[in-house]
Amino acid sequence: MQTQIHTDHNIEGHEALIAQVTGVVENALNRFSEHITHVEVHLSDENSDKKGGINDMRCMIEARLEGRHSIAVTDHATTLDQAVEGAADKLANLIESTLERQHDQGLRRTDPPLPEAKFTDTHL
Repeated sequence: MQTQIHTDHNIEGHEALIAQVTGVVENALNRFSEHITHVEVHLSDENSDKKGGINDMRCMIEARLEGRHSIAVTDHATTLDQAVEGAADKLANLIESTLERQHDQGLRRTDPPLPEAKFTDTHL
């Protein structure tokens, strides 16, 4: 599972932040790692020009599951840590329900059987 971290111009993307965010995301998604090919995390401070505010930190995480379109979640919180943890938890829940739904659909598949070919001796 490859993880990329992106920050807006209001958040300094230093190595410690990248390592911490990567750790939180990979820990939350570890049990699904064989189904995930790529993860992108986008961090932003939506009210940076106002210097403060409730729930102004935003974390959007997008994951690409094998053989599927990307899925994404967003979380807003007062701190960046809270937003990352909230989004990682949301994504883990979404992936779990997506994989369970896929598994259940495979079990309940009711395609009609192929019609049996009827051979006659009219050509002989």
